[in-house]
Amino acid sequence: MDYFSPMDEVNILAKLADLKEEHYHQLLTLSAMMELLIEKGVLSSEEIAQKSTELDSSKARPPYPTA
Repeated sequence: MDYFSPMDEVNILAKLADLKEEHYHQLLTLSAMMELLIEKGVLSSEEIAQKSTELDSSKARPPYPTA
């Protein structure tokens, strides 16, 4: 069994925090773009929801449970 040193664990947690921050900024940008497209009448919220459902149902499910 592999064990991580305390410093390895700190580095892993720091990388995880960086990923969470990047994910947050990506979601914020995506939300802003969606709101602008809706405000300008390019897309409706219903069209976005429908496309999201369509993409989600066509995506292959992983063979393991996800959170």
